[in-house]
Amino acid sequence: MELGSIPAAPGAAEAPAPAGAKVPATLRDPGALRFWLAVALTGICAGLGAAALTLLFKAVQELAWGAAEPEALLEAARQASPLRHVALLLGAGLLTGLGQWLLTRLSSGNGIEITAAIWFQAGRLPALRTLGSAVLSIIIVGMGAPLGREGGPKQFGAVFGNLASDLQKLSDEQRRLMVAIGAGAGMAAVYSVPLGGALFALEVLRGTLGLRLVMPALAAALIAVKAASFVVPNAPLYTIPAYVIPPDVYLWAIIASPFIGLGSVAFVRAIAWADRVRPSDWRRLAAPPAVLAAVGLLSIVFPQLLGNGQDLAQLLFLHPLAPLALFALLVLRPLATVSSAAGGAPGGLFTPSLATGALMGSALGALWLWVHPGAEIGLFALLGAGAMLAATTQGPVSSLVLMMEMTGQARAFVLPMLTAIIVATATSRLIERRSIYEARLTDEQVAERLRAREQTGP
Repeated sequence: MELGSIPAAPGAAEAPAPAGAKVPATLRDPGALRFWLAVALTGICAGLGAAALTLLFKAVQELAWGAAEPEALLEAARQASPLRHVALLLGAGLLTGLGQWLLTRLSSGNGIEITAAIWFQAGRLPALRTLGSAVLSIIIVGMGAPLGREGGPKQFGAVFGNLASDLQKLSDEQRRLMVAIGAGAGMAAVYSVPLGGALFALEVLRGTLGLRLVMPALAAALIAVKAASFVVPNAPLYTIPAYVIPPDVYLWAIIASPFIGLGSVAFVRAIAWADRVRPSDWRRLAAPPAVLAAVGLLSIVFPQLLGNGQDLAQLLFLHPLAPLALFALLVLRPLATVSSAAGGAPGGLFTPSLATGALMGSALGALWLWVHPGAEIGLFALLGAGAMLAATTQGPVSSLVLMMEMTGQARAFVLPMLTAIIVATATSRLIERRSIYEARLTDEQVAERLRAREQTGP
């Protein structure tokens, strides 16, 4: 579908909404028809974009590693030759350098991140550059770059939310919401998590769970998931057994979660550092091949470093790792993600955060079982993944729902997961106010964001 082919609303020729016009609470409010048509258009385009990027990802990974599904990468990498590891990651680095150089020709500056666009640019994004970055991130993650594949669909959804706002002449306040729910709809579609995607858009990106915002976020996410359903199956992302929850697991969550919260602070600050040192001159071409080739070398011994980390998390949810491999990956996996971001590689941080949390949960669980055996190590990995996700995104509600949707477990682990999420998030907030998606913001911008949130409300 061409961007210009999106139809305008019957009332699109009317004057634009006032810059401060709020989100309509009912269909009787002025401009409600235009607003809801923009919601529908955003959901459809975000879903179709997520489907197209999913097909692209599978095609690239199949061509690169001989395995199309994300969870099959680990086994395919184990069987691949050392030369293939290095050649593919070096190729991803060269493609990153060239792609980023070309993208800078499309617009001046370093582009705008979704969070910064929502809060400081009224949701406006450079469309071509953002879409190009999304496609580039999908290609290099399919080749093995240790970043998330949800970043591309989020960018697609955000761009379409911005375009739909232009077409329907929405106010700046409405546009901010539309871009946020577009990004959430893209995530919802690529992982088939409609409720979690909607809550992620509001809690993490928009910064509020106001009642009048929930309905459009849910609608866009639902439409996006249905639009992508011919490619993305309606099934849990992870397969986990129905773990028995012994009482001492709650004590573990209280003791271990502060360490996970501290780990999330370190990860967020490392990503902030990576953004500050990201090359902007001739090194933009040289840094990505050097960094990703180093990741390729390490992946010969540790193939779990490749890709977004979905296969690693799945492995940890089911089986323990050897202690040496576990503690090595606890250092190397987040280091690979941070180094790739510092080298200029585009990609998401959602699944890498989840995988890092699974590693921390598994390591802390192994120490716990050494003195207090009884529970399954995969349960600790699962709780660690949810706690890290909540602490890095600063989104406890959306993280809980996302973990439930991605695992298909409606109630089994809710109480211990809530315990871990609350303690880890509270710990991280004592030290670091920024989420992983706000790592690029300065302290002044974070403070301004908090003031704006308090003033506008839901």
